[in-house]
Amino acid sequence: MTEPLVKVTDLAVTFPTDDGRVRAVDGLSFELAPGGALALVGESGSGKSTVAFGLLGLHRSTGAEVTGGIEVAGHDVLAADEAELRQVRGGVAAMVFQDPLSSLDPYQAIGDQIAEVHRVHRRDASRRAARDRAVEVLDRVGIPDAARRARSRPHEFSGGMRQRALIAMALACEPRLLIADEPTTALDVTVQAQILDLLRDLRAETGMGLILVTHDLGVAADSVDDLLVMKNGRAVERGPVRALLDSPAETYTRDLLAAVPRINVRRPGVPEQRAERTDDTVLLEAKGLTRRFGRGKRAVTAVDDVSLTVRAGETVGVVGESGSGKTTLGRMLVRLLEPTGGELRYEGRDIGGLSDRGLRPFRSELQMVFQDPVSSLNPRRSIGESIADPLRVAGRLGDAEITARVRDLLERVGLDPGAYHRYPHEFSGGQRQRVGIARALAPEPKLIVCDEPVSALDVTTQAQVVRLLGELQRDLGLALVFIAHDLAVVRQVSDRLVVMRGGRIVEEGPADAVYEKPQHPYTQGLLAAVPRLEQAEAAA
Repeated sequence: MTEPLVKVTDLAVTFPTDDGRVRAVDGLSFELAPGGALALVGESGSGKSTVAFGLLGLHRSTGAEVTGGIEVAGHDVLAADEAELRQVRGGVAAMVFQDPLSSLDPYQAIGDQIAEVHRVHRRDASRRAARDRAVEVLDRVGIPDAARRARSRPHEFSGGMRQRALIAMALACEPRLLIADEPTTALDVTVQAQILDLLRDLRAETGMGLILVTHDLGVAADSVDDLLVMKNGRAVERGPVRALLDSPAETYTRDLLAAVPRINVRRPGVPEQRAERTDDTVLLEAKGLTRRFGRGKRAVTAVDDVSLTVRAGETVGVVGESGSGKTTLGRMLVRLLEPTGGELRYEGRDIGGLSDRGLRPFRSELQMVFQDPVSSLNPRRSIGESIADPLRVAGRLGDAEITARVRDLLERVGLDPGAYHRYPHEFSGGQRQRVGIARALAPEPKLIVCDEPVSALDVTTQAQVVRLLGELQRDLGLALVFIAHDLAVVRQVSDRLVVMRGGRIVEEGPADAVYEKPQHPYTQGLLAAVPRLEQAEAAA
């Protein structure tokens, strides 16, 4: 019989915290055959990423207590010395991490970082060969003009392009096993489709095995042979992907599937109810908004002559590929970026050219949930203090009232109010994103620009947050600009849809009308690229 590529036996991982020891993985066992593909799915905090990290021995120096067994391509990971682990990491198994910004060196060119990985594991490779390999893999993961962009640094890439660069780095040495921790979280649907196609091609060509950690069951259904459903560090259910989609045996698996947003399903609520929540009052208006970066021949126009309105109580969804200008537009709408040209009015008042001092009265009313929860939270402050900051700046509440409000916000976004004094590194990626949402809600704003607010969340938490935003709109008349690459989620929250490409709006209209009868070929292509869980279920 063929030896398994991965063998995990009765694995338990326990972390020390200020509140005691937390068991992140509890008695987990599974195997992966050479060339096989397994997805670890489950809610945020279920232990998926902890398992992935353990396969490369990345638990070392964290204070974690690890028992059981982990073997990767015949290497005993728990017993291996540092030299053997170095051989395994990158050469035998490679990993694509969830957070691209903290995984890349900000001072080194992207191509140099990939070339370094190649030379470490291919010691006979010349510098020129390593650079050529870097360009080759960047091109393969869909980076345009790869030879030129290989000289760029991480801050010059969009979030989606940084994730693609991480995938290219992992592929540089053609590993036998690729461990992908949410590899498509920051990617738009067309690039996501490219990456999933690429992973399938690599598996077919090289026999590479794949362990995919994801909260997106649509991606999992389109990418792997088997699903392993996890909850609280334990295996709930495992089986062939089609069998589990067709007839899940466990209630938890059925609940996960029920929470998946479907692109062919209209937003909940009858039109009359949704009309009552909005009115014709224009809260925010942009006319000919433009933003350029750089000067002279190197200048790049990120947003080009964009006009849109946001009405009180309305949700405007903004979609488009990575680099289309969505995030730049969102930052200008809350004046975190100053427009190069055009007008920006809030409640009829021109705020486009105001100084920081002039903007202070508007800051509490215009808030933003950022795409990257790691870099937007201070690692030296507890999450409770981070959420409390805008309340302290406003100066309207006492300390006891602020603490009570923060605990209430933590509970509303699905976190334990007792986590007030814990720090960002003690939370999973999805939990950190929830902290960012709570912080934006703290000053009771009238408008929130949400930049990929649920991209790091599992499907059940996505559903919680979408419901929460709906309740806030109903109760407070809150307006949202919802920027995302997940078109299914955008449909579930949006009244109107704006489609961007190359810094311009190519299509705009009522959300259901655009989804059901898209007019622009670009919009049609975006919708066609969405992985659809219902197709996999039908095939089952």
